[in-house]
Amino acid sequence: MAWPVLVLSALFEAVWATALGRSDGLTVPVPTVVFAAALVVSMAGLGWALKTIPVGTAYAVWTGLGAALTVGYAMATGAEAVSVWKLVFIAGIVGSVAGLKLLKPGPAGSRGRSPSSPPPSGR
Repeated sequence: MAWPVLVLSALFEAVWATALGRSDGLTVPVPTVVFAAALVVSMAGLGWALKTIPVGTAYAVWTGLGAALTVGYAMATGAEAVSVWKLVFIAGIVGSVAGLKLLKPGPAGSRGRSPSSPPPSGR
């Protein structure tokens, strides 16, 4: 259940980023309220997903999908120019996120260490 929540949180990240851009420095009321509400939902979902998904993976997925959705929406609405290279690089982000989901988690004790690294000394 953590992965669907994380993806939904990324969607809300795109919502708050878009609303922030339309809020004119938090001076336009409706986009400012949308920004604040979507920010709370997005952060809450990310926090909940972190109970199960490692922080590095979750954050990469959250920011990657959020960024891809934000620029995709901007291009779809004409707020940003569409180009083949943008589409290629956005596809790269989405492919990388999918790759993180497909990876098998390693042993809990191996976080942050390469297989050849000695175990921590405990000091």
